Amino acid sequence: MPPLDDHAVCMLRIALTPGLGPVRAARCIEAFGSPADLFSASPAALQRIQGIGSVLAPRIAAGLAASRDLADRQRESAARLGATIIARGGADYPPLLAELEDAPLVLFCRGRLSADSDDRYPVGIVGSRVCTLYGLEQSARFAGALARAGLTVVSGGARGIDTSAHRGALDAGGRTIVVMGCGLAHTYPPENVDLFEQIVADDRGAVISELPIETPAVAENFPGRNRIISGLSLGVLLIEAGARSGALITARIAAEEQGREVMALPGRVDSQASRGALELIRDGGAAPVIEPGDVIHTLENAARHHFQGTHEARFAPSPQGLFHADPPAPVGLSPLQQRIVALLTEPASADQISTRLGLEPAALRTELTVLELTRRIERVGGLFQAACGK
Repeated sequence: MPPLDDHAVCMLRIALTPGLGPVRAARCIEAFGSPADLFSASPAALQRIQGIGSVLAPRIAAGLAASRDLADRQRESAARLGATIIARGGADYPPLLAELEDAPLVLFCRGRLSADSDDRYPVGIVGSRVCTLYGLEQSARFAGALARAGLTVVSGGARGIDTSAHRGALDAGGRTIVVMGCGLAHTYPPENVDLFEQIVADDRGAVISELPIETPAVAENFPGRNRIISGLSLGVLLIEAGARSGALITARIAAEEQGREVMALPGRVDSQASRGALELIRDGGAAPVIEPGDVIHTLENAARHHFQGTHEARFAPSPQGLFHADPPAPVGLSPLQQRIVALLTEPASADQISTRLGLEPAALRTELTVLELTRRIERVGGLFQAACGK
């Protein structure tokens, strides 16, 4: 495991300090100037921070002072697991997640997160643990198709829809990210140990958690985990969810708190397993999708903003109190993307493009996804062609 820089060590210590959640910690860092400056703050100074006060301030100051040993133990545990520690504000931290006010201060990661390349276009797929065969089939179908298109599938590693989504992405040769509701020293559910090891060992994604490494899987951890699934993603697809499914929490957070795209797959109208998803569609809380291409179309605008670097500004209030909704300025093409577009004077399959340009299929998938989402090329059946007018 590479050594942590000073910023990451400070963020780890802050994350391990009782009373300093992500929002409170961000306020403190902003008030004192840097993560390192927070450790010299007095209780009197801390209590002036919104949400702390006179009772909590001495506890936080004591926790900060004691955090060095806790951080050292976490680093040792991470090293034993072959895990890395990724700090908010660092170059490796996922930029979509970093937009959130309550983004985790650190992520513990087994495997590889590649937010600037392989994992640049993530999509969350969530659903019920208690699901039908239809739900399992459709989760694998959508995950596989989206993974083949170059999107990274993000889910929670739970039984049912989540597990099917992860497996579908792997079976398609794509990448997937598991967001755990426990520390990385545990596997939950335990029957997924081989699945998670495959993701890590084959360099097919990552298993991550914001929780200290020895944290067990307990019910109160999972709602917080849900915000990370949606926060990592351009949008969330709800495959199957009953009226009280926890997956509905992820959909609500994605739409109402994070401004993410939310989609849902319709199921039988008399199926209790699909009741929550159907109600979400009925009430306008999710766009209905029936094909993987519908998901790509729904994510198109968000992906273009992300490519342009204006994703966060889509939801920032303007001086008039409105929201930025205009599309970004046209995005220039890289030399490789120019070669791909020039090649497509006539329709060609991904295999044909890969052969002609001498590109690895995985690298080509990412470039094709960028070009498709930015409307430079279009897919017709199994073939790609230059978009009309491009």
